[in-house]
Amino acid sequence: MSHKSHRKSGPLDLITIGRSSVDLYGEQVGGRLEDMLSFAKYVGGSPTNTAVGAARLGLSAGLITKVGADHMGRFICEQLEREGVETTGVLTDTDRLTALVILGIRDTESFPLIFYREDCADMALDEADIDATFIERAGALLINGTHLSQPGVRAASLKAARLMKAKGGRVIFDIDYRPVLWGLAGKDNGEDRFIANEDVTRALQDVLPLVDLVVGTEEEIHILGGTTDTIAALRTIRDATGALLVCKRGALGCAAFDGAIPDSLDEGIVGRGFAIEVFNVLGAGDAFMAGFLRGWLRDEPLSICCEWGNACGAIVVSRHGCAPAMASWTELEHFLSRNDWPHRLRDSADLEQLHWSTNRVGEIDELTVLAIDHRSQFDDLLEELGTGDAAHVARFKALALAAVDRLAKGSSNFGLLLDGRYGARPLELSAEMPYWIGRPVEVPGSRPIAFEGHADLAVSLREWPSHHVVKCLVFYHPDDPPEMRAAQDREILRLFDACRATRHELLLEIIASRHGPISMTTVAEVIDHIYALGVYPDWWKLEPASDPAAWAHVEAAIARHDPHCRGVVLLGLSEPTETLLASFAAAAPCRIVKGFAVGRTIWHDVARRWLDGEIDDAAAEAELAANFGHLVDAWQRVRRSKVAA
Repeated sequence: MSHKSHRKSGPLDLITIGRSSVDLYGEQVGGRLEDMLSFAKYVGGSPTNTAVGAARLGLSAGLITKVGADHMGRFICEQLEREGVETTGVLTDTDRLTALVILGIRDTESFPLIFYREDCADMALDEADIDATFIERAGALLINGTHLSQPGVRAASLKAARLMKAKGGRVIFDIDYRPVLWGLAGKDNGEDRFIANEDVTRALQDVLPLVDLVVGTEEEIHILGGTTDTIAALRTIRDATGALLVCKRGALGCAAFDGAIPDSLDEGIVGRGFAIEVFNVLGAGDAFMAGFLRGWLRDEPLSICCEWGNACGAIVVSRHGCAPAMASWTELEHFLSRNDWPHRLRDSADLEQLHWSTNRVGEIDELTVLAIDHRSQFDDLLEELGTGDAAHVARFKALALAAVDRLAKGSSNFGLLLDGRYGARPLELSAEMPYWIGRPVEVPGSRPIAFEGHADLAVSLREWPSHHVVKCLVFYHPDDPPEMRAAQDREILRLFDACRATRHELLLEIIASRHGPISMTTVAEVIDHIYALGVYPDWWKLEPASDPAAWAHVEAAIARHDPHCRGVVLLGLSEPTETLLASFAAAAPCRIVKGFAVGRTIWHDVARRWLDGEIDDAAAEAELAANFGHLVDAWQRVRRSKVAA
């Protein structure tokens, strides 16, 4: 899908500057990095993680860094824009590659990582790359210790800090000490957090007159203060700066000092701590920084800043990954509202659902989809006509993609449903297009539901591009026999688990009318039941209905269980256009209904004549675009009229 640019001109709460990489996280937990077989890809680098975390918490954040002119650099830029981080300051280096980091979770104490940062793009940042007009737009700047380790990046960080101070803004210093990045540890010891070194201490202390806030772990306070006595180190730092000092203490939370340093860390300003199982410490400090800054930059009391930082760190320490584990503001508020969270926090289905639903990419206010994921219907057409073959069907589906592109002209409010059998080629072609893409996973017509591909659904879905939405049609009626309901429920749960495991969105299509009578509450009853299973589809695809009361019940059911649901699209059931238009009018007042995903009404007659040789490619594409466009215009017209009313 396309991604809205975040190169803007308005004010920013925060700019972070420094390292930006792609994290490749081992998916096998509890073993050696040597033995890991697969890796999840995330954006990484401490200031990049903090920018993502700050944006999720509602701050307007930008980043200054460099990435390579390569696939990984483009991934970072696209992901930052998806997250709402402004990328004006993200520059492309054509001579260097984007940094990579390989990470793993060995046990609760060991988190091996390898930095691939030899002459990488972000370490090529220099003074000339600092744009004073960009700095001028922000109220605060975050610099970090890693980018003080080499002359060029050091000069860039100091220039940015001086510009921020000159305009009256605030400078935050994340000590961010990684001995390996200062050349003090072996390349296989990237997880080492402390090696005493006087040169590093002097280099870090040089920036203290410029800063307003210093944040670090006890080990980082030790390197900055030049001693392993934490109180003595804090007092040394205090002699060099009047900045607020924050010492992160892991499970003990943190201690903040805005004046003289007392004799004990416990005498500092503290916030509520959270006793959470440590699953993965990597990224917790960046999350703490984001949470603390959400409070500090909004002038909240320091105890609140500490509490928010502690909470954000606790949430991330319970999850896999750094940037993707960051909490949204809604999620943080919910976490703080309760005291009964499980020690193993990631076992909370409630919190995990809120994390998923509030951190999805982008809002979609309207979605009009050409559904051409049909397989059995094309099989029937080929048999009926006695002409054409699978290759012809694939060509026709490519024409459908071209027709959508002709009509949509790059608008991400349009989409297609395409299958992997006949639609494999157009699925490949769509990768460079901005359209919403859904793919069926069910065996056509199966009841109870059965799935195509591997016996393990997650194995099948791991082969799909990440932006493909998993679509599943289930013939489900509240009056189904208990054994049928139980069989379907098991498979729906299995599907939901697979989608979450592979980070694919799910569109659940419900057809109830084939297997029992339909009232105004029938579909809403099915929706209630599926939510009660613990299944939260990102999208629903529902039958057309001309009764506005039925749509009111649907909307109420979804609102009860999942106010963050993406929405509903109407299916066509091969109904005549006039019938569909009546269902549009009934559904349009419901905000949860975002559009439609209609197929045979649009393509069936065109496909029949094209396969039979009556029309050529150009005519077929034009007719598909016209038929689709007619429904799009009708939906938009009725939507505008109902909303205005």
